[in-house]
Amino acid sequence: MDALKNKKWDAIVIGGGHNGLTAAAYLARAGVSVAVLERRHIIGGAAVTEELIPGFKFSRCSYLQSLLRPSVIKELELERHGLKLLSRYPSSFTPCLDGRYLLLGADKDLNHSEISKFSKSDADAYPRYESQLERFCKFLDPVMDSPTPESLEGPSSLNDRMKNKLDRSIFWAHCLRRAASLGQKDMVDFMDLLLSPTSKVLNNWFKTDVLKATLATDSVIGTTASVHTPGSGYVLLHHVMGETNGNRGIWSYVEGGMGSVSVAISNAAREAGTHIVTDAEVSKLKIEDSGAVSGILLSDGTPVHSSIVLSNATPYKTFAELMPENLLAADFLSAIKNSDYSSGTTKINLAVDALPEFQCCKGKTSHQDAGPQHFGTIHIGSESMEEIHTACLDASTGLPSRRPFMEMTIPSALDKTISPLGKHVVNLFIQYTPYSPSDGSWSDPAYRESFAKRCFSLIDEYAPGFSSSIVGYDMLTPPDLEREIGLTGGNIFHGAMGLDSLFLMRPVKRWSSYRTPIRGLYLCGSGAHPGGGVMGAPGRNAAHVVLHDIRKQRGG
Repeated sequence: MDALKNKKWDAIVIGGGHNGLTAAAYLARAGVSVAVLERRHIIGGAAVTEELIPGFKFSRCSYLQSLLRPSVIKELELERHGLKLLSRYPSSFTPCLDGRYLLLGADKDLNHSEISKFSKSDADAYPRYESQLERFCKFLDPVMDSPTPESLEGPSSLNDRMKNKLDRSIFWAHCLRRAASLGQKDMVDFMDLLLSPTSKVLNNWFKTDVLKATLATDSVIGTTASVHTPGSGYVLLHHVMGETNGNRGIWSYVEGGMGSVSVAISNAAREAGTHIVTDAEVSKLKIEDSGAVSGILLSDGTPVHSSIVLSNATPYKTFAELMPENLLAADFLSAIKNSDYSSGTTKINLAVDALPEFQCCKGKTSHQDAGPQHFGTIHIGSESMEEIHTACLDASTGLPSRRPFMEMTIPSALDKTISPLGKHVVNLFIQYTPYSPSDGSWSDPAYRESFAKRCFSLIDEYAPGFSSSIVGYDMLTPPDLEREIGLTGGNIFHGAMGLDSLFLMRPVKRWSSYRTPIRGLYLCGSGAHPGGGVMGAPGRNAAHVVLHDIRKQRGG
């Protein structure tokens, strides 16, 4: 702690989540002295591995990797720093209560064969659907990897205003060129995807309920939206724009759990000279009379000095809780407070002593051996889009879904480092669970256990005996995610990913460039462009903006 307070740092990063670590790594590699301050005893934020039950290592919040930007992996040399991705084949399994099932993956022949069990025309359409989404993702790639073309706010020189205008013109010219190369038909389809409900998009492509439901889950994961909510199509696109080892749209496990992503980034940051401190909770930002940041105050009263602070906390936490009162314009603070931080997500991490035996696959593999149905994401309770919508309707009345839909993953089927021999780790990502249920409280142990058993019983319908295999579990409801991980409202994206909260509107309009109304204070977390997920893009982009401002200040 003495090393913190006895030095004026070039930059301080609040929060040791993956974006904060990414920003610190880029800054340190550029010769900036950086200190990262993490409130918890462990780095990683929502990308963290914790051994909560002896021998079982849980990816406690985020549980799959795909969105981490290739530029971050390459530039920070994350493979050299220990990152090992485990490709899943197949990548998706949806069991049906009528005894059928659907497997999907990167193998086009497998996809055609599996979908043909339900519809030959859907099997023929599926490659065209994937190809279209890939074109849209390529169109968006440069937007993900660059700051927004934001206008300068506050007083600035004529030279700065002219340069800003030129930079914005170049950005939009590049966008127009990419739009022209995409073509008018694809651009219209792209806008249709962004603005439409997912149900409309998928109904226009396919007939098969289980196929549409499997694809639709990506459009509502981490949200309170329904598949019938206009604009949910963007979240669908957001979740397929990633890649694993160059293969677009493929999600992977990370050996050692998702904490290995954060450890690899922290290794790169430390190698470059970053100072990382855990158990260091920031209580307040220190702001000078001139309106510039001068550092932070830790909860134990320790001051840490710097004229540059990057916040990896949520926008609400940064401006409504860490900021001294009466320093922000009322309209800015109101916009921050009125942003959508709602969540419908609960995460349950389980230790089990046997793999689930799905009724629809009975006899195809031995009970002890992992089969194709165990490797990818298992979709439970989502055989049709209407099932997902019904689960959402329950939550809209304040009730946890009576039949929640779940993404179930079993990373230990591929990763032998996270569980004892013969036993397994199971992740359940569950929707919809309101922050404040109308029929009880998440602080009531009996209420919590009742909902957990509801989820386990639903899995039993597809895999009889699953409940009896449970050794123990850890459950994070929206209030738990807020308290433990610092996610305002329990929202895993640091704020909703609706069309009104993206790009130039993220976190709020006129302040999308990572800069804030306080000079020297920047946002670098998922609440900034381009948004949530384990991307690293907000951290990387914010660091580049900070380095630009440092060079400008030094006359470089």
